[in-house]
Amino acid sequence: MDSKAHNRRALSCLFFVSGFCFSSWASRIPTLKFAFEMNEVQLGNFLFILPITSLIGLPIFAWFVAKTDSRFPLLLGFILYLFALFGIGISSRIETLIVSVIFFALGLRAINISMNTQAIQLQKLFDKPINGSFHGLWSLGGLMGILVATLTLYLKMDIYLHLGIVSFSALAVVIVSFFFLLKKDRETSGNRLLFGKPDRFILYTGLVIFCAAVCEGGIYDWSSVYFREVVQAELFTLSYLVFMISMTLSRFFTDKFISILGMEKLFVLSSIVNIIGVSILVFFPYFYPALIGFFITGFGVASIFPMAFLLAGQSKKYAPGMAISIVGTYATLGVLLAPPLIGYIAHIFSLNRAFLFFILAALLLIYFSKKAFVVKS
Repeated sequence: MDSKAHNRRALSCLFFVSGFCFSSWASRIPTLKFAFEMNEVQLGNFLFILPITSLIGLPIFAWFVAKTDSRFPLLLGFILYLFALFGIGISSRIETLIVSVIFFALGLRAINISMNTQAIQLQKLFDKPINGSFHGLWSLGGLMGILVATLTLYLKMDIYLHLGIVSFSALAVVIVSFFFLLKKDRETSGNRLLFGKPDRFILYTGLVIFCAAVCEGGIYDWSSVYFREVVQAELFTLSYLVFMISMTLSRFFTDKFISILGMEKLFVLSSIVNIIGVSILVFFPYFYPALIGFFITGFGVASIFPMAFLLAGQSKKYAPGMAISIVGTYATLGVLLAPPLIGYIAHIFSLNRAFLFFILAALLLIYFSKKAFVVKS
């Protein structure tokens, strides 16, 4: 087996682990909401910790990736991420929970930048598209994470035991995988963040992924709450499970879809599918229609993240690591700003009406994707 195959397998494991751990966190948000007696606004404020922390982490980890091989900040990110996940599980006071979430967000920021940098650089060693498969494995990890979380809820397992097992098992996989990651992937140019007038291509690409992240991040954090409080289903993780199944299936076909349709058309098609799925959730908040809505929505948003990172990697101004750092900022803001905003809107109106925000994001995504390709050409 050649070294690039080892690299691909190791990175695939880390994408899987990252998704598994993130869904473990997201699936337990209703548990934390109940344990700390939060209403929608308080939960929104709590979730707002993540984007603020992520913004603080951007210059730190963008600099780190620019100065060294991406595998080193990737390892550091996972250490922060996993120990913070365990900290979330054992927190009995709100102050401890907040500190754990801060480190969780910092670790997530480091992982997003360095892991996608590895993926873009590894893509250069292959003749066929492989980036979609990495994101497919992230979704598969998320799917397995929600299956395990559903099982822990069924068995009435305490959150500290659930997240503790996940954290330390994942840490073992990360340590082994680290030694097989791509080495010496640092670019020698385009590694400086240039201030002043923003690069239009990166700006529009970032706005595309921001809109996608608003939809994806909002569904991650509010799907279980929606299913518990709007649909009033006892097994509230089922909605997230259906969403992750759809995303996983779709992402494994992303590379094929790109080859057939091209990225420009696929951005538009994905947005339309997303609008259809969310519309069902808004206007038909019942058990089976809601499951169908989550499935369609997952299919719609699945391809946008891997396509946007591939598009960012074609920047003429920045090296892939720096381009991904910048675009990743938009992604992180979308993933992490959407949940608290949905909480505020839900408090004023209702949770299913708050999902109209996702339709607006999908419409804007169509506009910004067209602008990105115009600038690129």
